[in-house]
Amino acid sequence: MKFAIIYHSETGNTRRMAELIKEGAAIVKDVEAKTMSLDAIDTAYVEQARVVALGCPTYEGTCSWQMKKLLDTSGLPLAGKLGGVFASQNWPGGGGADLAEITLIAGMLVHGMLIYSGGIARGMPPLHFGAVSRRSPEGFDKERCVKLGVNLAEKGLELFGK
Repeated sequence: MKFAIIYHSETGNTRRMAELIKEGAAIVKDVEAKTMSLDAIDTAYVEQARVVALGCPTYEGTCSWQMKKLLDTSGLPLAGKLGGVFASQNWPGGGGADLAEITLIAGMLVHGMLIYSGGIARGMPPLHFGAVSRRSPEGFDKERCVKLGVNLAEKGLELFGK
């Protein structure tokens, strides 16, 4: 099963999150994951993917305009796919990552996607809406990214098979 991880990153933090999500997906047998930046989306791969994760930095309390533009104008084939989200933020005390993720989720729902994170039902670390990191994802933030990859890959196989 193919798993596409699409991200927008300015400083490398969100790119690192995407790489960690890919590492988590790789733990699950029969899953092939690929990361791609907004500037290099492999549309053919996305079309074949059963799972798509979107991630971006938090700008002014919500998702980056670049990621919002992707959802608004790209025409990517997203309907019927399982989706998950991740966001980085610069400030550890808050900064809108939850709203950024909710904005991504709303766009994914409009495109007909199924949304999943595993929430608190899949044990620690909890994911709530998706993975969030403060600056560079290390420690607990790293664990959340890897876990999101595992959760989405396992749920994708459960829903769609190989």
